[in-house]
Amino acid sequence: MSVSTVGVLLLQLGTPDAPTPQALKRYLGEFLSDPRVIDLPRWYWWPILNFIILQTRPKRSAELYRKVWTPAGSPLAVTTAAQAVALERQLSAETGTPCRVAVGMRYGNPSIASALAQLTREGVDRILAFPMYPQYAGATTGSTVEQLFDDASRMRIIPSIRVLPPYFDDPEYINALAVVTRESLASLSESPDTLVVSFHGLPKRYVTLGDPYTKHCEVTARMLEPALGLPGLSLRLVYQSQFGREEWLQPYTDKTLEELGRTGARVAVMNPGFTADCLETLEEIRLRGMEQFHSTGGRSFHAIPCLNVHPAWIDAMTHMARRELGGWV
Repeated sequence: MSVSTVGVLLLQLGTPDAPTPQALKRYLGEFLSDPRVIDLPRWYWWPILNFIILQTRPKRSAELYRKVWTPAGSPLAVTTAAQAVALERQLSAETGTPCRVAVGMRYGNPSIASALAQLTREGVDRILAFPMYPQYAGATTGSTVEQLFDDASRMRIIPSIRVLPPYFDDPEYINALAVVTRESLASLSESPDTLVVSFHGLPKRYVTLGDPYTKHCEVTARMLEPALGLPGLSLRLVYQSQFGREEWLQPYTDKTLEELGRTGARVAVMNPGFTADCLETLEEIRLRGMEQFHSTGGRSFHAIPCLNVHPAWIDAMTHMARRELGGWV
């Protein structure tokens, strides 16, 4: 058993086990059954999900995942695992205390329950839950933290758990975004004039009911502009990945890219709400988004990578973790 009693649990949304219809059916079935994601009455939603969506969508989604799948597996899973290794190394070195870091997915594997079991086996009895979503949404942070405490409640010995608050305005997070963005733009022969800041969408009704998500996204975008220090670069905040017929947060990313293509703008796109590249950034933005932009005459398009394992982001994660671990290490 490890001498460590302190652990960090990186909480991510999840990913299928393979880019196959069968794996996507399991993953989407779990994801779309979550009442925090789809809050429609069960009697109404269950037949739609099981007899329509899960009969058609898994095959289409598997085709999209195959476009971005790596030899090591899902990009999200591979990158999050690498973030855990880097954070464990740096956090242990800076605190002088062995700190274990594990990954738990809200949907799919490794599950939150398996991550809790792993940390417990390694002697951890104090855990900092680190949601990998900077901006709070009930469908992401809320659902994941709820699952964490539900899984912990079934353990014989429940560890002490702290949860890192939303860090949408944390200076270290904003700085990491600025560093990654400036480095990425520096590689271009011609600077963009428009930076599209694309966040994952959310049904507009959820915000009307009190979800703070849009306020968090707006604050992040507002803090980014001076942090970037790039005069003449216009920022456009947009929302992507809408699903179903319900109205979602606007302006929509795809419509904005088509509009910018028509104006002849030189465009770069970043995704501050995603701390690791995944289907929504690699396929929806870098591949499909670029096609949408070019389809209306756009020429200069550049996709900025997510924070991933950039040293500035590992530094930021370490700083936030140390702050919340005060008194434990």
